Amino acid sequence: MIRLLPLLAALGSAAALITDTSAMATAGPVLRPQTVAPLPGGLDPVLVVNDNNPELISGPGILLSTFAARGRAVPEAHLDVELNGRFDLFSHHVYAGKPETLNSTLWLAVVAQPRGDRPVQLRLLAGSTALSQSLEPAMAGAPFLPLPPLLAETTTSLWSGPGSRVAGELLSRQSSPEIPARWTLTPGAPTTLLVLPLPVRGLDPLLNGRNLQLRLQSDGPVSLATLAAFGSNAGPPTPASWAEILNGPLSPKEHQPTPRGAPGRIVYSRVSGVQIGSTWRGTITDPGQRWLSASAAPISWPIASLERGSLGTGQVQTAELKALYPGTAWAAHGNYGVEYDLTIPLRNSGSQPVQLQLALESPIKSDQAQGGLRFNSTPAKAVMFRGPVEVSGLDGPGGRPAGRQRFHLVQRQGDRSPALGTVSLAPGATRQLRLRLIYPADATPPQVLSLLPAVFGPSASPAVKQSAPQPARSL
Repeated sequence: MIRLLPLLAALGSAAALITDTSAMATAGPVLRPQTVAPLPGGLDPVLVVNDNNPELISGPGILLSTFAARGRAVPEAHLDVELNGRFDLFSHHVYAGKPETLNSTLWLAVVAQPRGDRPVQLRLLAGSTALSQSLEPAMAGAPFLPLPPLLAETTTSLWSGPGSRVAGELLSRQSSPEIPARWTLTPGAPTTLLVLPLPVRGLDPLLNGRNLQLRLQSDGPVSLATLAAFGSNAGPPTPASWAEILNGPLSPKEHQPTPRGAPGRIVYSRVSGVQIGSTWRGTITDPGQRWLSASAAPISWPIASLERGSLGTGQVQTAELKALYPGTAWAAHGNYGVEYDLTIPLRNSGSQPVQLQLALESPIKSDQAQGGLRFNSTPAKAVMFRGPVEVSGLDGPGGRPAGRQRFHLVQRQGDRSPALGTVSLAPGATRQLRLRLIYPADATPPQVLSLLPAVFGPSASPAVKQSAPQPARSL
């Protein structure tokens, strides 16, 4: 593991997710007194085939299979989960070449088959894929560019890393040209949906990564599998080779997790299973009301909160797993690929005009209530969030509510991020805000969605009902 960290760092991998990062903050944390509240809403019941362990593929074989185990040469390689109607695929992998195979290519395949004796139509609702390093114009690439903390998108999409690009394309309702719009699955044998290369020729280091996300709809029950094979640069393995791999063993897994509930340092590991939940939808209001009062600011809500990282709310948003392989994560820590679709019906119930700011931030991870959130006073090295967000309802020209706006964020550990924009409300005025994001691969949770006074300092900080803060300086 230690030997691989420099390689993974070159890809911008969220290696910090593998272990507990709460002790990695730089010296001199700053406490911002405020309310931190659980995020309203919840995950839908849509199943997601979550294929992320191994992240670094070291051998060919089955990466993940929902096929039935009966009749297979290696029954334990199959999770036996029926997929029917709406379901998703999240797949994220890295391949490291070896000096003796400078021109090697790892090929990834997605195959599916009806669970029955009639054909099944499978339709792509949305889908995107990207490499960390593209070696040909036809391959969508997304190198880890050193972007500033906040960039507003105009007519040109912005990205840094394949997870960032894929999340952005799905948010903007685009699909990669490499992905067909539909497939007809015939019974009796698997149909190859996609075959995608993970090449390393000419790269230094010999390392590349690929992110793939699909939103799918079937008109009948199916099984799905992701497979890995070594092959030549000239072309992928044959369909017969993929069928043989599907009847063989698993590709080696990595990063075994700390058992659920065990004390001490936690290793979250990575997911190889079928999770329950593709989208978190929520409307943020005051308790028992249809709106959120502007006087609630400063207030933040966790995004992708996880075990031992609830920021004092006690809320774990991690998607549970319907099925998983032994030795892999027991929950979908990080909610990679999950869409957050949040609405804030905001109202100024006071007698004076107010101006608020909306921000997505990466506070220092904690699990206990601290009377607010802690941030680093000096920049940290670890990148915690790298991806796009979409917002509507912020102040636009002339103070009128703006339509959909997209921003690309790069946040380091403990960053108080620049505001996405402001909301100006006269007494009695209302404003509907909406924020959407797809939690990107290579991010490290948790983040927060924050609503803050536009002029924010110690004098603007109301008392909050949380436990006493840990030692830190207040803003």
